[in-house]
Amino acid sequence: MATSNLSHQISQPFHFPTACTTIFRSPSSAVNLHHYPSLPLHKLCVRAKTKKHTKWAIKLSSVEQSPPKSNVNLEQLAAFLYDDLSHLFDDKGIDKSAYDERVFFRDPITKHDNLSGYLFNISLLKTLFTPQFHLHWVKPTGAYEITTRWTMVMKFMLLPWKPELVFTGTSVMGVNPENGKFCSHVDFWDSLKKNDYFSVEGLWDVFRQLRIYKTPELESPKYQILKRTANYEVRQYDPFVVVETNGDKLSGNTGFNDVAGYIFGKNSTTEKIPMTTPVFTQAVDPDLSKVSIQIVLPSDKETKRYVFL
Repeated sequence: MATSNLSHQISQPFHFPTACTTIFRSPSSAVNLHHYPSLPLHKLCVRAKTKKHTKWAIKLSSVEQSPPKSNVNLEQLAAFLYDDLSHLFDDKGIDKSAYDERVFFRDPITKHDNLSGYLFNISLLKTLFTPQFHLHWVKPTGAYEITTRWTMVMKFMLLPWKPELVFTGTSVMGVNPENGKFCSHVDFWDSLKKNDYFSVEGLWDVFRQLRIYKTPELESPKYQILKRTANYEVRQYDPFVVVETNGDKLSGNTGFNDVAGYIFGKNSTTEKIPMTTPVFTQAVDPDLSKVSIQIVLPSDKETKRYVFL
């Protein structure tokens, strides 16, 4: 049975601009109506009852299924976005004229449904944190859709220990084909299993990064986190130099004592070298009887000056 008033049949509608994606949530299921920007809502949805539950289906003729004509150049928009997002948290800021007045924003713990709210969210992050936004890539991924991958590092300045929060993920940017402006922005965090709003898992991910913790004040190789999940991180390291020796077994101290002696002065210059992190230990055979042990040298040291004694 067709319906002309879908909002009365489905609870909690999320309203995007009419020329953008529209998502509705029913008590039992969610329906995504993508890339049908110019069709009236009552032409999109019909209600079909089954014995167990109610489903919503999309009813479109072959003519209606054709995407609307548009002069939007997604490659140009992607290039623009790559440059524009580099100013996300600096004094210049993003070009707000590129965003629809009814731009919809959602991440696991925040949502806004207009440009004012979108800009307020950016301003709030700048005020509470010192965000560093690293954009890895931008590319078209749909008819009116551009996806970005990013890393954001934020230091919370209001707490005395100034904890550093790290988030990585993707943003799916919807484009209004009628005016070529961004009309939706949905973030997906790598650290979460479910990214639906409102995410208790997402809120907990924020809180646990605010905890008090201290790490040794030792030099470590510089790196950028490309992906942070709940269980591991993918990092890209700057070049660094190590000293290496072999040990006889994974649990033994033979190899470690050799490299430790090296940095404590048992080298050709008898110079003590500052301790660093991390120490790399890797088994080189299936029986774990032979291991490689590496200690990172400080960045200001030249390896040609040091030889094992």
